[in-house]
Amino acid sequence: MGKLDPIVSEFETEEDAQAYDTWFRAQVEAGLASTKPRIPHDEVMARIREILDGKRRAGPPLGS
Repeated sequence: MGKLDPIVSEFETEEDAQAYDTWFRAQVEAGLASTKPRIPHDEVMARIREILDGKRRAGPPLGS
């Protein structure tokens, strides 16, 4: 396996791409098998809006 074209892939090598794919699939399987309570989509979106609104109110990051 060799280097990948940066136009085609975000990974430098096929090995990196395969390692990420293996990790990602394990994360998905773990999520599907989880017994934690689910959070409704609307609640997640409301939490994200609060975070983003707080960042907007705080202004641009230092050094910008």
